[in-house]
Amino acid sequence: MSEFHRLYFDELLFDFPDLVKVQKDSYASFVGGGDTVFSISDIFASVFPVNDGYGRASLEFVSCRMGEPKHDEYGCVERGITYSAPLRAILRLVVFGDETSGEGSEGVSTEPAVKDVREQEIYMGDIPIMSKNGTFIINGVERVVVSQMHRAPGVFFDNDKARSISGKLNYIARIIPYRGSWLDFEFDAKDVLYFRIDKKRKLPVTFLLRALGLSNKDIFAQFCEVSECRLTKDGKWTVCFVPEKFKGVRLQYDLINAETGELVLAKGNRISIVLARNLYAKGLRYCYMDLEVMKDMYLADDLVSTKGEVLLPHGTKLTKEHVAKLEFLDVDSIKLVELKGNYVFSTVLQYDCSYEEAMLSIYRVVRPGEIPSVESAEKLFESLFFSPERYDLLNVGRIRLNAKFNLSHDESLTVLTKEDIFCTVKELALLQREVGDVDDIDHLGNRRVRSVGEFMDNQFRIGLVRMAKVIVENMATADFDTVMPCEMINSKILGAVIREFFMSSALSQFMDQTNPLSEITHKRRISALGPGGLNRGRAGFEVRDVHTTHYGRICATETPEGATIGLINSLAIYAKINKYGFIETPYRYVRDGRVTDEVTYLSAIDEIKANICQASVRVDEEGYIVDDLVYCRRNYENVFIPRSEVQFADVSAKQIVSVAASLIPFLENDDANRALMGSNMQRQAVPLIMPEAPLVGTGMEGYVARGSGAVIVAKRAGVVQYIDARNIVVASESKDDFWIDSYTLCKFRKSNHNTCIHQRCVVHQGQRVKKGDILADGPAIQKGELALGRNLVVAFLSWRGYNFEDSVVISSNVVRDDLFTSVHLEGFECVVRDTRLGPEEITRDVSGVAEEFLHCLDEFGIACVGANVEAGDVLVGKVTPKSSSPVTPEEKLLRAIFGEKAIDVKDSSLYLPPGVSGCVVDVKVLQRRGIEKVGRALLIEKQAIDAEKTRRDHELAVLTNYIYSLLKEMLVGKVALSTLAPISKGDLITEEALEKIDRENWWKISVDGISSIKLLRQRFVDRFDEINKTYEENFEKIRGDDDLAQGVLMVVKVFVAVKHTLQPGDKMSGRHGNKGVISRIVPAEDMPYLADGTPVDIILNPLGVPSRMNVGQILETHLGWAAYNLGKKISKLLDEGNYSEVKSLVLEIYKNDRKMMARLNEMTDAEIVEYSRSLRGGVPVAASVFEGPKTDEIERLLVLAGKDPSGQEVLYDGVTGEKFDRKVTVGCKYMLKLHHLVNDKIHARSIGSYSLITQQPLGGKSHFGGQRFGEMECWALQAYGATFALQEMLTIKSDDVVGRVNVYDSIVRGDNDFYYGVPESFNVMMNELRALCLNVEFCSDLEKKKDFGDLALAASGQ
Repeated sequence: MSEFHRLYFDELLFDFPDLVKVQKDSYASFVGGGDTVFSISDIFASVFPVNDGYGRASLEFVSCRMGEPKHDEYGCVERGITYSAPLRAILRLVVFGDETSGEGSEGVSTEPAVKDVREQEIYMGDIPIMSKNGTFIINGVERVVVSQMHRAPGVFFDNDKARSISGKLNYIARIIPYRGSWLDFEFDAKDVLYFRIDKKRKLPVTFLLRALGLSNKDIFAQFCEVSECRLTKDGKWTVCFVPEKFKGVRLQYDLINAETGELVLAKGNRISIVLARNLYAKGLRYCYMDLEVMKDMYLADDLVSTKGEVLLPHGTKLTKEHVAKLEFLDVDSIKLVELKGNYVFSTVLQYDCSYEEAMLSIYRVVRPGEIPSVESAEKLFESLFFSPERYDLLNVGRIRLNAKFNLSHDESLTVLTKEDIFCTVKELALLQREVGDVDDIDHLGNRRVRSVGEFMDNQFRIGLVRMAKVIVENMATADFDTVMPCEMINSKILGAVIREFFMSSALSQFMDQTNPLSEITHKRRISALGPGGLNRGRAGFEVRDVHTTHYGRICATETPEGATIGLINSLAIYAKINKYGFIETPYRYVRDGRVTDEVTYLSAIDEIKANICQASVRVDEEGYIVDDLVYCRRNYENVFIPRSEVQFADVSAKQIVSVAASLIPFLENDDANRALMGSNMQRQAVPLIMPEAPLVGTGMEGYVARGSGAVIVAKRAGVVQYIDARNIVVASESKDDFWIDSYTLCKFRKSNHNTCIHQRCVVHQGQRVKKGDILADGPAIQKGELALGRNLVVAFLSWRGYNFEDSVVISSNVVRDDLFTSVHLEGFECVVRDTRLGPEEITRDVSGVAEEFLHCLDEFGIACVGANVEAGDVLVGKVTPKSSSPVTPEEKLLRAIFGEKAIDVKDSSLYLPPGVSGCVVDVKVLQRRGIEKVGRALLIEKQAIDAEKTRRDHELAVLTNYIYSLLKEMLVGKVALSTLAPISKGDLITEEALEKIDRENWWKISVDGISSIKLLRQRFVDRFDEINKTYEENFEKIRGDDDLAQGVLMVVKVFVAVKHTLQPGDKMSGRHGNKGVISRIVPAEDMPYLADGTPVDIILNPLGVPSRMNVGQILETHLGWAAYNLGKKISKLLDEGNYSEVKSLVLEIYKNDRKMMARLNEMTDAEIVEYSRSLRGGVPVAASVFEGPKTDEIERLLVLAGKDPSGQEVLYDGVTGEKFDRKVTVGCKYMLKLHHLVNDKIHARSIGSYSLITQQPLGGKSHFGGQRFGEMECWALQAYGATFALQEMLTIKSDDVVGRVNVYDSIVRGDNDFYYGVPESFNVMMNELRALCLNVEFCSDLEKKKDFGDLALAASGQ
């Protein structure tokens, strides 16, 4: 049984997936293919073959493969290089001869003959590899590619939001491809339909339809509602009654049923859509039509007589004369089009054009300034929407178009068709007539996610297209008789494009590595920003708001607080992304009212028509729903439906929140704003040196710890054969399949945010482990569970004003016991360069530096590991050659004493900056290829090789012991067929006899079944050689030189561990958005204490709860108090030896947890007592989101722990010893220390650098800046009339350069006379005025002062 088990108040029905599966699967599809179109092979196939343009040669793609990386992940971080692998492709150069082969239809040769074929494997560049944790290591830094939410390819309908003068909305349609030109359709205020290409100048839709080859007759057939009128035998015209056509029409004639002759509705009545449908339902199919109504209508087809003679052409507008002649013409039917509502036809009538005019007009809009021809315009138009090279909808775009318009095109058709455009225009015309609904762009069915594989696909495609252009250029000058494929390839192009993406893209981000939760949240983040996305300055409220389709897909809680709120989101726990890029969430099938265990994933589109009930729906033991009417979601509305109609059920109540939000107990009792803050602040928690898992958790802590990659998990089941501080060796117990897994622990590794990554072994030698068991804890992890903070005894109490405005009062015991002490690693780098005066040198002999600052250096001039260093100490001693100058007598003396070096070099050592002190924990020395390694580099190399040899020896020892144990089993009990002292031929081999023989000689003993022994020996030799070969490769990597920048000879990296204890000014918070700053650390004896003398650890302000409405922290406090005191009660019973009561108490605690009760019932009394020892510190509980314990359950546990069910206790003042007037809420609460540490903010400066222009101190701690005496400070001195103080502040104490020197000289001489000069800021102002052509003279002599009145007269010319 595991060391402890949380007390659950709900049941986990669906296991959690791999939390970084989104990143891993997307990259795997890019590298290895799969269901998606984003793979390396597919991109090669789409770009190649590349032809030279003259039919002389063609370069074809055959296959490609990824090589192995040069260094492992940590090796790349150490060396500051990219974790990548070489990509090699086999390309085939086909050279064609002058003659041709094959015959055409008339016997003429059509295909050129192949002259030569040359294949070659070519290095194409390095491709960054994703690490096992879903990150990329670029230039030694871990980065994450954030997924992007963007508008899915396809067609969208919307309105312009601003009504026209008539009060009517104008509608727009937009066809958006994944790659290519946008096509927009829009109406103006006069109902004229226009189109735009790539948001350029609009043209009437007539031009597009003509360019697509449509005539007027085709336009009638495609877009117009044609009414066919037929002539009856009695000479009257009838028309088909269509309710939609009569909607809102005021009758201009009596509506008479043509079949019965009955008057249905009198002239002048207005017909609503309801009335029209009722009339149709009553049998009205045909009605008489008045000839006067035909006036001003248009012929949809040629008016042809019964003899076939064309009387009027199509498109003719009927006049009074035409109508009057109809009864005399020899026609029996006529097809008419009404102008009103037929927007396409009305646009054609207003803006008609020919095919050639349409093509030329489109060309002029797309490429203004160029002289078009019909042929070039046709090619351009074809490439805009119908060419796969220039236009791509993706399979998802084609699927959405098919679904929207009920088309049946194949998924592989990813360009537009004429039918797509026609359907779009038709739908837009219906919307303009207020038939149908616009699309909701924020619906997740209209938005898809682009993940890392898709971004890599785009960059790879760009790189290959650029490479193809270079290939074509190289082919133009190549000699095809001798040229090889590699001579045409420039491999730097592809690598440069991919490197540019990782270094400069807004979606390739420096990984948030403060703690394991921040890592996993960063990898699951979805951003609407970035290239091709939204702009946070222009994004409105709608796109930021929570949408109903976010349920189970995007967390409604976790999002940043600033300008990007709602634009950056997190995936919900169970959500996954399908191959089309849509987010899906899991549901359980409900069949015949029974909730099954079968799970399916639905996208927002699939979910619309489904009836989905909640996970908390009441079911019986067999899973059947109890209630007759069930509360469900249908089409994103809440309804009650019969249980037989329920189709799906949620898998869990927590499926709507993200990973971070799922770690907040009693989240449902917190205000949404505070829950948002709590989710975000958990990611800011600093890993502590003694982490502690929360007593009140949610049950998600273990899953998050595993999913983050911060722990070491057993790959296979086996036995721990060896452990030390850095290594764990696990081996199998199988006789048939023997393997050895070796794990290396991270020790004092620096994270991206300078926190310490340090792993601790949690297993012991000889322990059996299963696949997935945790072998080592990482930072902020305890016993395999996420542990971001500590459990503290908290009191909600106002205490002497020190917890005013969210301030926090802390007990000195917390600081003394290092509960919130954290270790941070600072990295410092010293670069040794080759200068024009000679190479720089690392040495301990640095002139002019006192010995006290060199105490931590070894004989090579590099800090020793383990040395304690203070600010100002030298970490790396380095001297740089300096140019020669006139020699002074003192320098001559130094030259005579110390030699040439004394005067030829200057100190350029690496010093520990101010405000930093700690212990040197690691030193890395990187040296350029071809340079002899210095002593310290050789020492570090030897230590690394020795560590690898130790690991190898442990693995070989495990292998050897295992093989010889198998050999012993084969030999013991068998008859020896040969003599090997002390065993004689014919003797029965015993275990005692074998022990007297060296193990290496056991192979010489001959017995029956010698073939199996030989096979065992061969397995042993092969495995032995395999291990040796692996480690020899590691040795070579360690001995290898490093690739450094041009001119760099050596890089020395020194890592210093800095210990941060809790102190006033540090920021702390809980998990409910309750944050505050430590105001005072109070001695433990002065803190309020309980009746048993226990002082509280922390005091919070009770006024911070009601206004923030985060009541979840109070429930956590009460439940934590029960869990804490239950642990104390168990501990007391164990100390008293009262084991029977221990068992009964444990059973009473877990009586409502069915799974735990089943396990406890299988355990013996001794095992229960042994398990209870792990509960001494408290009984861990899991208050799952939306499924936590109710009030009565918390009260039950409080009573069981012997505490007041109200959760309040009597407190005594630690200073006076008096009891407080009323009971105080006391409990156990989980608190975090955030990375806003006061040590990183506090800063002091005496002297330092100045700005070159203003001569004033720089600003900020990062620049070692100082303070400025600004405008408002001057006002304060002016108000007090402190003239001399003000003059000093603005001159010698600020930016009076000359005055500063004079004052210093005066002070040195003991003179009290100060002379002020001109402030540098005044000179800056004078120069700025001169830049404006204003000459300002600074006059100090009054006699030379000019009369400004005379100047004014002179300027006026008087």
